[in-house]
Amino acid sequence: MNFELKKRIFTSLILLTLLVFMYYYNYILIISLIIIALISWIEFYGLISKIFFSSKILKFLFKSISLVYLLFLILGIFYVLSNLPELKIFFVYTILVSVSSDIGGLTFGRIFKGKKLTKISPNKTISGVAGSFIFSFLLIPFFDILFAYHDLLSLFAITILISLTTQLGDLFISFVKRKAKVKNTSDLLPGHGGILDRVDGIIFSIPVGFLLLNYF
Repeated sequence: MNFELKKRIFTSLILLTLLVFMYYYNYILIISLIIIALISWIEFYGLISKIFFSSKILKFLFKSISLVYLLFLILGIFYVLSNLPELKIFFVYTILVSVSSDIGGLTFGRIFKGKKLTKISPNKTISGVAGSFIFSFLLIPFFDILFAYHDLLSLFAITILISLTTQLGDLFISFVKRKAKVKNTSDLLPGHGGILDRVDGIIFSIPVGFLLLNYF
């Protein structure tokens, strides 16, 4: 096992531990979300600055839109969790689907390789897309009992849409990084890059997961 992979695994364990504490302690959840959102926004603005270095108007628009989105995302999560505490499971399930999608894509991509998905992200393959969906489906047996008001078919459909949103969000940030000519948004997380590198798909999947699980 090479050093980079060890760093990646170690950082992943820390992040998973943080997720557990976020689930059981609301104050840790609130503080963590604020910190993650702010750092993600700073990293995103750094990418945009590299792309639209000479255009102050475009930089201002992207900065404003991304900041407003993150603020609404945080406020929306706070509102749901404070008024409907039982919906916290929606938050956890959405994040786990996103994480499983990343792990499945990485695992299947490295094992089966195959045809590249797009030039936007050269490391992504069609087999990786299949792996993302398959790993996401593995969560359903563990959560099926918690979503008694969702039949199995609808839960599969919701999981597919959450995983798909995660992958599209990942591709979007990859596209931005490619335009900015950088590999990672920062080097804050050893073996992973920046905060935005880890939550790129999650920040898009969370609102989709909440809406689908609550109203589908």
